[in-house]
Amino acid sequence: MLRDSFGRVATDLRVSLTDKCNLRCAYCMPPEGLEWLPNAQLLTADEVVRLVTIGVERLGITEVRYTGGEPLLRRELVDIVGRTTALGPGPQVSLTTNGIGLAKLAGPLAEAGLDRVNVSLDTLDREVFKRLAHRDRFGDVIAGLAAAEEAGLRPVKVNTVLMRGVNDHEAVSLLRWCLERGYELRFIEQMPLDAQHGWTREGMVTADEILASLSASFELTPDDLEERGSAPAERFLVDGGPARVGVIGSVTRPFCGSCDRVRLTADGQIRNCLFATEESDLKTALRAGASDDELAERWISAVSRKRAGHGIDDPSFLQPSRPMSAIGG
Repeated sequence: MLRDSFGRVATDLRVSLTDKCNLRCAYCMPPEGLEWLPNAQLLTADEVVRLVTIGVERLGITEVRYTGGEPLLRRELVDIVGRTTALGPGPQVSLTTNGIGLAKLAGPLAEAGLDRVNVSLDTLDREVFKRLAHRDRFGDVIAGLAAAEEAGLRPVKVNTVLMRGVNDHEAVSLLRWCLERGYELRFIEQMPLDAQHGWTREGMVTADEILASLSASFELTPDDLEERGSAPAERFLVDGGPARVGVIGSVTRPFCGSCDRVRLTADGQIRNCLFATEESDLKTALRAGASDDELAERWISAVSRKRAGHGIDDPSFLQPSRPMSAIGG
């Protein structure tokens, strides 16, 4: 198993398939974009599947989530998903996406065995969307969500980051919109993972503020805490249920003590935390001819060094040099 020195066991693998993205969301990257990794540095589809197979068949991984950048930009995505769902024991396989292109790919991904999707949507206002993402693709995201629901990729989850003075007034309308469509909304505190390093605690809309805003219009009842387990979201029944809303307070309500996640970057690095400043290289060993046993041992060693927490509240905290798009959510 992938056990760290604090007794936590990693069973949830987040795999970034590319650092490229077709949006320029303000909390992630500058309007002009970033310098993408050369293709030769990215893991090939076969390399991705080989490492995922080691994780599932040898190291106890039970859930695989493909991320980016924007994973829908990876041409082999459907093939990678199909080969992953064919593994035994079969892991739960999900996708985090901005939704652009999902209208076309939701059906093929469902046929490949994908279980569900998380789609980022921060606003219901097309003009605000353009201002946040620097692209006029609001309609594509809405179409992608509808296609995911139609393809049976349920529950369709919507991820929202609220930014002070930009879209923080939309919390109630976003929840009402998702409830009407059967989507499960999850608000995520803005994290210090932007390429510009412009994040400030003062500018972040906190979990407490989000809940206060929602509670003015809805009755929120904490869901069974025992069922949360290692899930990052605190979930609340809305107006008695069964509909729920989640709040991920990564900064102000950290859940590091129950974390079961490990990350594989698009260029083959193991990261134990979104905020880690160290990585462990699997790609070099893989391309040098390492056996599956040797790769598994490297992976076990990497996870054993996982820190107790992300340390955002520590004065010595340093924002990772890699932005979210290069890490994978």
